[in-house]
Amino acid sequence: MKKGSCASLLCALVVVLVVLAEARVTEAVTCNALELGPCLGAFTSSQAPSAACCNKLREQRPCLCGYIKNPSYSKYVNSPNARRVASTCGVPYPSC
Repeated sequence: MKKGSCASLLCALVVVLVVLAEARVTEAVTCNALELGPCLGAFTSSQAPSAACCNKLREQRPCLCGYIKNPSYSKYVNSPNARRVASTCGVPYPSC
């Protein structure tokens, strides 16, 4: 390969890495229990979780331990129904 081609390839690789790094920064989750609003019915009854609930539960997964430890939210997030919802949605229930 010519030096010019190697330099161009290296430059393109650096650009791709920078773009990927930026994408990871924007994927950071903001922990907000209100985001789990679509799950409230499923958490408080035997109602099946909706697709919106499962999506929000997956998004908020990194925050679940914080919700479990918060007295205001723990009765919902730590309930048997919440465990059922997590299982139905394919979200592993955290061991905090």
